[in-house]
Amino acid sequence: MTEPIDAHFLRIVPRLVCGTSAPSQPLPWAGSILDADRCLELFDAQLGSRHLDLAARWLQGQGKGFYTIGSSGHEGNAAVAAALRPTDPALLHYRSGAFYLERARQVPGQDPLRDVLLGVVAAAAEPISGGRHKVFGHQGLAVIPQTSTIASHLPRAVGVAFAIERARKLGVASPWPRDALAVCSFGDASANHSTALGAINAAAYCAYQGQSLPLLLLCEDNGLGISVPTPAGWIGSAHGNRAGLKYFEADGGDLTAVFDAALAAGQWVRTRRAPAFLHLRTVRLMGHAGSDVEHAYRSQREIAADYGRDPLVRTAELLIGAGLLTPNEVLARYEAKRVEVLAIAAEVAKAPKLGSAEEIMAPLAHHVAANVTAVATAPAPRDGRWRMFGGTLPESEGPLTLAQAINRALLDVLAYHPQSMVFGEDVGRKGGVYGVTRGLGKRAGRARVFDTLLDEQSILGLALGAGISGLLPIPEIQYLAYLHNAEDQLRGEAATLPFFSAGQYHNPMVLRIAGYGYQKGFGGHFHNDNSLAVLRDIPGLVVASPARPDDAAAMLRTCAAAASLDGRTSVFLEPIALYHTRDLFADGDGEWLVRYAGPREWAATDAPIGRGRTHGDGGELTLVTFANGLHMSLRVARRLERAGVGCRVLDLRWLAPLPVEDLMREAEATGRVLVVDETRRSGGVSEGVVTALVDRGFRGAISRVTSEDSFIPLGAAALRVLLSEAAIEKAAMELVGS
Repeated sequence: MTEPIDAHFLRIVPRLVCGTSAPSQPLPWAGSILDADRCLELFDAQLGSRHLDLAARWLQGQGKGFYTIGSSGHEGNAAVAAALRPTDPALLHYRSGAFYLERARQVPGQDPLRDVLLGVVAAAAEPISGGRHKVFGHQGLAVIPQTSTIASHLPRAVGVAFAIERARKLGVASPWPRDALAVCSFGDASANHSTALGAINAAAYCAYQGQSLPLLLLCEDNGLGISVPTPAGWIGSAHGNRAGLKYFEADGGDLTAVFDAALAAGQWVRTRRAPAFLHLRTVRLMGHAGSDVEHAYRSQREIAADYGRDPLVRTAELLIGAGLLTPNEVLARYEAKRVEVLAIAAEVAKAPKLGSAEEIMAPLAHHVAANVTAVATAPAPRDGRWRMFGGTLPESEGPLTLAQAINRALLDVLAYHPQSMVFGEDVGRKGGVYGVTRGLGKRAGRARVFDTLLDEQSILGLALGAGISGLLPIPEIQYLAYLHNAEDQLRGEAATLPFFSAGQYHNPMVLRIAGYGYQKGFGGHFHNDNSLAVLRDIPGLVVASPARPDDAAAMLRTCAAAASLDGRTSVFLEPIALYHTRDLFADGDGEWLVRYAGPREWAATDAPIGRGRTHGDGGELTLVTFANGLHMSLRVARRLERAGVGCRVLDLRWLAPLPVEDLMREAEATGRVLVVDETRRSGGVSEGVVTALVDRGFRGAISRVTSEDSFIPLGAAALRVLLSEAAIEKAAMELVGS
């Protein structure tokens, strides 16, 4: 079926009046920087983008295409690509077809029409995602793929811009040129999302205090969020006069205006190293997507009126009016592009698709344990390590608490990985709420250990951008409950990037979070949160949960090594209640303090991802636990042993992936397993542990004890809903006696 906008173009172009200017004479747009040759090149990109949209509808009608969100009406963004450099990292929203085609034209050897159509049909040969999603992305074009572009990519864009400057300052390698800028496109409806507002605020905040941030924010304002209109003038009113953000605007249908505005905005960002907001007034043609029944919420008159704003018609008017092309020549180019695109579409429709779960999941399986161990157990050169620690190496200190061990391990990571940075709310001058990062800034420098604004989405976005820009970010979220404000930055951005780029892009990151319950004298559910379900079901995400000081140091070095080598994203959960714990069985015994291992001991104390640690060798009961549960379980195990019940305690240490081999070995050793889980009964860690035992065919007795399905209240009432030692001991005796 012919699309109305296609028929409109074919009907209108023959009526356009030819100009009399020859190409060598001054053109009607002589006031613009855009010349005739570039205009013809951009028109070709616009034509290609329009016919990609039409071909996507045709493929869908044939049952061979799976994506129809198009770029029609936004083809003016080709001029933005022309005004920038192909080495400027770009994070593009889903109406960026013309931008992508024009950028590819600037880099020899590209076949962008085929790239896009391979994505439409979900072909395994598609060059960025390998058929996992239709995205605009290409490593050779510095286009970072985005799948969820309802503003969730803006924090990452801020991070990329920040990292361009910070990598240069630190003298570490980056995939982006030293004078690059980051460009990020989004729609007017997305501009209202809290994620967008937070990112734009973070950019302006940095600029306001003199922090270099070369970021071009490109808002393509078509006036609609699917069916919800954006009030006229809203984008300009909201962003046109704010501190720290230079504002540019243009009619998105006028190619010369877009080019001139983009060139000016790009020059501002590149030379000032400061953010700018480029507002293009565009139009949406052919609805939101192929499944969108536009006349259900817009009148036919409104829809038809938009045809008059079609950027292809307006560029045709420009070219014909200047005497560069005749109407017939425009139509010939239009139809030639249709033939070219449809021929490719027919060909790629037959291309092989992803054929197995293993093939689909391949980008998630990029961990090489032996290589990670080699880096995790290798210290920085002695002189560099000596300087980082100020002349007093941690192995020469006395036994350390958990907080102190993490602090020393962070210094070791900073010493070994020159591209690493530690940042978050209060981590710099104050040294963290609990003192875990105290002194790091003095040792490593304020360029590598620094405070951020109070916004978890921006903290994670900074880490996302830094990770793909050659740095090793170690951000901190103050409390586990605060992560829930920003968890989509992990799920929808960090974890998906290697999957939807077929492993070409990764998000190296070690995200430190203070969490769990059992704090004394301080709390409420915002400071005592035991909800981990949101983390454990994210494919490819590593979740580390150390309890003892020695494990924490080794595991932190492992996470940093995995980030550096394999681009892994890890969440490092630190139990607040154990930060400063010194004793285990009795007051003053110092049994929870551990001496920091020197580099010669690191190989023997290595903590590979997905490997647990067993305490004790009793033969009657296995307690499986983690974090605060380890401290409680070891205490209960001693009491049980005195009662004649021999126990062993498996500290899982890694909650994703679970140490299944260790779990099965210790379960089979006793035939009885009690899972001691301080998280909630519903959605807690114990569900995964029990399932793993059942899946592997364990035939022994299994039981579990957990905290209640409740938020954690303030004060002593918290102990009414949190798992207790008494509950563990009671369940253990019942299991042994059954």
